[in-house]
Amino acid sequence: MTAIADLLMPANPGLVLILAGGLAALLPAPIARVAAVGLPAVLLVYLFGVEFGSHSPVDFLDRKLDLFHLDALGRTFAALFLAAAMLGGLYAAGDDTGPLERAAVQVLAGSAVAAVCTGDLASLFIFFELAVIASVFLIWVRGTERARAAGMRYMVLQVLAGVTLLEGILSHASVTGSIALGHLGTDAPGGAVILAGLGIAGAFPLVHSWLQDAYPESTPGGTVVLSVFTTTLAIYVLARCFAGTGVLVSIGTVMALFPILFALLENDVRRVLAWGLIAQLGFMVAGIGVGTASAVNGAVLHAVSHVFSIMVLFMATGAVLLRTGTARITELGGLGSGMPFTAGLCLVGAASLAAVPLFGGFVSQPMIIAAAGDTADPWIWPALTVAAAGLVYAIAVRVPVLVFFTGGNGRTAREAPVSMLVAMTAAAALCVAIGLFPGSLSWALPFPLDDETYAAGRIIPQLQLVLFAMLAYAVLLLLRIDPPATSSVTLDVDWIYRRGLGTLALRLARLIDRGWGRLTAGLVDLVRFVIVDSWRHFGPLGRFGRAPGTGTGVAWIALLLLVTLVAGYVTG
Repeated sequence: MTAIADLLMPANPGLVLILAGGLAALLPAPIARVAAVGLPAVLLVYLFGVEFGSHSPVDFLDRKLDLFHLDALGRTFAALFLAAAMLGGLYAAGDDTGPLERAAVQVLAGSAVAAVCTGDLASLFIFFELAVIASVFLIWVRGTERARAAGMRYMVLQVLAGVTLLEGILSHASVTGSIALGHLGTDAPGGAVILAGLGIAGAFPLVHSWLQDAYPESTPGGTVVLSVFTTTLAIYVLARCFAGTGVLVSIGTVMALFPILFALLENDVRRVLAWGLIAQLGFMVAGIGVGTASAVNGAVLHAVSHVFSIMVLFMATGAVLLRTGTARITELGGLGSGMPFTAGLCLVGAASLAAVPLFGGFVSQPMIIAAAGDTADPWIWPALTVAAAGLVYAIAVRVPVLVFFTGGNGRTAREAPVSMLVAMTAAAALCVAIGLFPGSLSWALPFPLDDETYAAGRIIPQLQLVLFAMLAYAVLLLLRIDPPATSSVTLDVDWIYRRGLGTLALRLARLIDRGWGRLTAGLVDLVRFVIVDSWRHFGPLGRFGRAPGTGTGVAWIALLLLVTLVAGYVTG
């Protein structure tokens, strides 16, 4: 590996992937597909051959930009992103929509890799925004009107996140004179503003709706890729800069809880999974907020296991969408007979999402919940436990059952394309490997990994949680109490700017229009009154317009003389 690193100049691997993304639109499709899988694999090998430290410092405007700075945490997320890029490229080959999607996928992946391999806030911001631009095109590439509108809304909110992030970075640099990427906290100059920008990018409560609005509107392969990079990049920056920030514990706990209800009400499978993605991010945010070695390790491990489990689920859903033309639960059901491999792999991803022992999620999720039990807030641990059970009920069990194993509307489907199955199998295998060999990821953690993963104190409570959640679903399903999937619209906070603000602006415009109409009509009436009344009094026939008679003239002259005499007497 060292020989490879010496052969290649120490360059940020993300930059290589970004440049390759620009060329992907020009290459023939077969070559571009091979490069989409092969290049991340080569860069992954290269990454592990580079020593930790700063490799590409650049002086720019009296600031030092560290374009390639590698450490343990950055290498973990870079390796995760490169592996996800390989799987995404392989999966997209089964439903290749054209050069624009191939280019956008590689630029997005390269931007995320480049961001976690930098050592300064300015470079981080640049690559963050480049990732946003690539993800917008990845939404638009589907070509539908809904995708265009969702992409525009997504871009507006992500630009807001970028502007907020930039404001925080500039404030921090102006006070401290440094743009080094390290721990900040909310007490640091600009720290709270940077956290606010990351909150939008990381789908914090009340600014989360862009995720479930935009991600499901992309292509099957595009949604798989989108589910990995932008939000996980925000998690990396939180872990880097805000570990131990207490407010994140409450924010993460709320993030883990509230999506469960929305997932139960949602009809589109990809939107259900998007809600599950937000909930999983909540566990990571809470772990980062707790800030202990075990909690941060759990958050990083959860980022790794979550990426592969959510990829499997989105891949399976994308295969269903490709074969049936829909992802609506009310139009699906009983597809397991026609898509047995897809159904089986979906179960593996669901088991990892549910943190079933021997699967990836079990290594990390109970670690975060256990660490949360040591916090001062007594409600955090029960809330995260309820959220974990809700994920099992609303997503890990409900989605596979409703799509593959129950119901059915007479719709048949062929098995997914081979490349999709290979990508799903690889991601599912990683979910199992992480669960079976958690110690193999000790290199990826910022702190030493404890050896209590498979202690009875973790296995038994987690098995109880999973089994009781599954039992609750089975009982409610048999009693027909389980909330049925419907085609109704579920209102979220995005109603405020998608409908509420628009309606308010329209009503305000009508009110202003009516007020302006009344004001102009009143002014016209006033002018008309002045003109008519003036004509009546000062016109040729008016009182003051007629030629005065002799007597009247004499009387006016006498009156003016009297006034003059009185004024002279008073002033004299």
